[in-house]
Amino acid sequence: MGFYDIISTAAALVAVLAMILLSRNGWQFLARLRGPARSDTGLAVEGSLALDARRRLSVISCHGRRVLLLTGGPSDVVVGWLPETEAETRDQPL
Repeated sequence: MGFYDIISTAAALVAVLAMILLSRNGWQFLARLRGPARSDTGLAVEGSLALDARRRLSVISCHGRRVLLLTGGPSDVVVGWLPETEAETRDQPL
């Protein structure tokens, strides 16, 4: 094995390791560079909590209001609309 064979093998190994690291962390890095995602639809998942293997409790924002959903199991249930905070009610006109 010659000197150039060793150099090309080492370069290939570095390239493969770089691709593995970029595929793992590259999307997160690019998302941070792009900035916060715009929500044109008015519908967004604010948070989610796994209750067990099948059921999940989620807070969904829909045009400025928030709703609590229980998904999974035999059916999906709207637990209820969350009350607006004081700061949100103060900013709204009467």
